[in-house]
Amino acid sequence: MPQHVEAIIEERDTKTAVLRGLRRKCPSCGEGHMFVGYLKVADQCPVCREELSHHRADDGPAYLTILIVGHLMGILMHVIFINFRPEPLVMATGFTVGCVALSLYLLPRFKGFIVAMQWAKRMHGFGNA
Repeated sequence: MPQHVEAIIEERDTKTAVLRGLRRKCPSCGEGHMFVGYLKVADQCPVCREELSHHRADDGPAYLTILIVGHLMGILMHVIFINFRPEPLVMATGFTVGCVALSLYLLPRFKGFIVAMQWAKRMHGFGNA
């Protein structure tokens, strides 16, 4: 930005934006849906018309999902095996279903989190007027 032009840039509350992103809502208004489908981010918010196409979530949500699901299920698998000694097929089936369900639940929420964080920090074009 040129030195002779002074722009007033409003502060974006990161905590509010992140909480909205975790709910899969627009980080700006908190009303409009951030996604058009399961993981496709809308080009703009249907309510406030905030441009959302600048996001660069890439593989971040998948990495976070794997990190959280792997740690939770690993600990839970150890605890259940030590305390209950279930049949291997029962345990494998149960944890497969649990891992898939938890991954499908967390993935869009982590994507919303990352898009909202980028919006709040004015990254990747979100700061342009």
